[in-house]
Amino acid sequence: MQLIRQQIPLLAIVLCLTMLSWLALLWLIMDSCHPLAMMTMPMSPAWSAGNLIAVFAMWVVMMAAMMLPSAIPMILLHSKMSPKSGLNVENLAFILSYLIIWTLFSMAAVTFQFITHTYGILNAASLTTSKIVSIILLVLAGGYQFTELKNTCLKKCRTPVGFFMGYWKTGVTGAFNMGLRHGWFCLGCCWAIMLLLFVGGVMNLTWVLLLTIAVVAEKTFPAGEAIGKVIGIGLILGALYIGYTLLSPQTMSSMQSMSMDCMKPMKM
Repeated sequence: MQLIRQQIPLLAIVLCLTMLSWLALLWLIMDSCHPLAMMTMPMSPAWSAGNLIAVFAMWVVMMAAMMLPSAIPMILLHSKMSPKSGLNVENLAFILSYLIIWTLFSMAAVTFQFITHTYGILNAASLTTSKIVSIILLVLAGGYQFTELKNTCLKKCRTPVGFFMGYWKTGVTGAFNMGLRHGWFCLGCCWAIMLLLFVGGVMNLTWVLLLTIAVVAEKTFPAGEAIGKVIGIGLILGALYIGYTLLSPQTMSSMQSMSMDCMKPMKM
């Protein structure tokens, strides 16, 4: 009972940070006309420094909102196994280093978003403008669910006891290093799913929430590994459906009409 009471402040910190991150995302989407919110949706391919900072901050907040919930079992077990349970420097160092990994991913995501927006592959809402790109991302994420690397990283995330038995280190530095290691495993497990934000839209709160639920389910639910496979199948089926709509008779007819119009000689 005393151990549970000691962990309550730490759990409260994690839950508050998660809730604040979700509230920040909700505000950005609901008040999209606010100057700060508009900075996260650059209309021009030529981004300003303010756009880069705002988009990066948005990604950091979004990763905290999406990835902290699934890390709660690992955070609480680390606190339980530490010499000093509850809210202390070691446990905070574990959380901080875990979030550092997702901050690095945020930097990579912003770079990808900037490049693809520059070439017109993404629109201002960070949504793919090409069905072909959507198909590629869906097949990539769906296929990755069945790879050995995905399975290895998922098992590390699903077994907190096994993780700490294999990588336990003492002290603040040890906690920081374990947080980094867990963050890398978590990144190896979820990076492909995070790319789907560009399929459903980074500013689509419902889509962000669905991806968060998928991550939590496969990492913490008893049948998480099976859920991961079902997610993979669903993503591949989604790609096939988009491909079908792309090659449907109506779409092909429309494309042929556009082609014929382009081939007509221009009138002087």
